[in-house]
Amino acid sequence: MLLRHRFLTLQTASLFSSSSFSSSSVLPFSLDFRKPFSHTIQQTPNLSSSTTRHVHASAAKDSKPAISETAKFVKKALFVPPGVEPDLVTEDMILPGSNIVLGPYAGHSQIKQVEFVKSSAKPKDCPKDALPEFAILGRSNVGKSSLINALVRKKEVVLTSKKPGKTQLINHFLVNKNWYIVDLPGYGFANAPESTRMDWSSFTKGYFLNRETLVAVLLLVDASIPPRKIDLDCANWLGRNNIPMTFVFTKCDKMKASKGIRPDENIKNFQEIIRENYREPPPWIMTSSVTGLGRDELLLHMSQLRNYWDN
Repeated sequence: MLLRHRFLTLQTASLFSSSSFSSSSVLPFSLDFRKPFSHTIQQTPNLSSSTTRHVHASAAKDSKPAISETAKFVKKALFVPPGVEPDLVTEDMILPGSNIVLGPYAGHSQIKQVEFVKSSAKPKDCPKDALPEFAILGRSNVGKSSLINALVRKKEVVLTSKKPGKTQLINHFLVNKNWYIVDLPGYGFANAPESTRMDWSSFTKGYFLNRETLVAVLLLVDASIPPRKIDLDCANWLGRNNIPMTFVFTKCDKMKASKGIRPDENIKNFQEIIRENYREPPPWIMTSSVTGLGRDELLLHMSQLRNYWDN
């Protein structure tokens, strides 16, 4: 997808309380569409059918622009997708544990069928059927395989491993016969040979820069530990290259005892660092593959990105 149009510029408040994972930090926010949603850096520089109906109903009954608290709320950090009037955004339109507003492009999000298609050593070897795809990226021990298993609810789809760096190819999984989940090699695995790390950097970047069917990157960040430079560097590279991105915070059910820092505090700190570099912070969402937190909400978010991309 080529650049469609300048959509909007917003500033909104993220929502999660320390007890319920619903908000706390404040981020400047704007959108610039490339594939559908892209995010750039300042330096040399993102359900169910009943929920979708609820969104339309909420927008319909707010016949006049909301001023007061709603207007202030929307102006601080929300990801407002196409088809939603910022003045009509209400709190119940925001996906729990995220800064993402649900809009009219959200549709069928249930995963009924998933099958492994192929592993590719080079971007040019990836499937050529032009179906939309979401790439899952993150440090090798961030829980990529666990998240994929939780999304598709089939433990055998992706084999999890206690050995970081197991995935070293581009793996395509076909969902419902019409879109892909793409499992990419984890970065930063200390036990892998230097040559393997170099190959990862080369072919993964080639995939991002040349894959026309890429809807968005789901950049996984471990919420149980403080922000890591390697994650920030990866986010900055994606931002500089206008790669559409959503931060998916994993392990939100955990807290490192030695650090004594809650996942929501780590997320707030991560957002504050990103704020320093980004004009357009990507959407973010909290997840846990153990408790199922954020699963349905993430699939809904993916459905509206996918449907807009395919529109």
